[in-house]
Amino acid sequence: MAPGGITYKEALESYSTGLDYEVKMSKFEATNKPAKPGSGSVGKYGIRSSNGNGVHELLECPVCTNLMYPPINQCPNGHTLCSSCKQQVQNTCPTCRYELGNIRCLALEKVAESLEVSCRYQSLGCHDIFPYYSKVRHEQHCRFRSYDCPYAGSECSVTGDIPTLVEHLKDDHKVDMHSGCTFNHRYVKSNPQEVENATWMLTVFNCFGRQFCLHFEAFQLGTAPVYMAFLRFMGDENEAKKFSYSLEVGAHSRKLTWQGIPRSIRDGHRKVRDSQDGLIIPRNMALFFSGSDKEELKLRVTGRIWREE
Repeated sequence: MAPGGITYKEALESYSTGLDYEVKMSKFEATNKPAKPGSGSVGKYGIRSSNGNGVHELLECPVCTNLMYPPINQCPNGHTLCSSCKQQVQNTCPTCRYELGNIRCLALEKVAESLEVSCRYQSLGCHDIFPYYSKVRHEQHCRFRSYDCPYAGSECSVTGDIPTLVEHLKDDHKVDMHSGCTFNHRYVKSNPQEVENATWMLTVFNCFGRQFCLHFEAFQLGTAPVYMAFLRFMGDENEAKKFSYSLEVGAHSRKLTWQGIPRSIRDGHRKVRDSQDGLIIPRNMALFFSGSDKEELKLRVTGRIWREE
């Protein structure tokens, strides 16, 4: 071997070492390659971030698993949780068991301020994007949020979109379904003097491709017993304003009429009743319409729904 030369084995080892270095460098560069502007992924809760789901994990409360909003609390070891859960864990960190104290994680609050998030009702049709701290306020009024079951007369916890609730009313509450924009209902009740704080949902109307709920109630208005009929629209308030309806009840050449705009089912039936937004029939008048014996309540309620141009 010539002086200063190298063996074949040494040359091969040197080449392999250099190749290994180049491969490792290429992996490192690919892993840490800066993201292109606007290429951030959308993680859980609809948070848009360039580092995927890492940010949402930092903002997720370890106790309730909901997103945290100021004030975000932390323990001396840096574990965070929301202000609501802090009261429930008796001031003890659920992660390390240290006393929480009153330390506020201002850095994480600042990070959250820079994020954009999608609405929780994205799957129901809301595709708007909001600053992190505007998300909750928007969702409280989002027109795509779920509706509560509009059935009156019992507490029902079912929620959903309108088609789901229509099927629920028909199958589970056995509510009558009627196709048409005019109606004629006859309500009969024995012992009318005993009817207090009673609620009935008579019918759901399919009219103009939308659904309307007709309600009939008996309650005390001050010290006066009254009956009340009103209509609610299965949709949002802005859509409800596109329609009007009238109600009429009477007999013996006398009648009471009401005309108005149906209230959205976003307003509970009790809220509508308490606002007196409907046809109110004093009990004495209802009994007069029913006949002279006053032993049975017999009311015929007619109505019509039309679209405002």
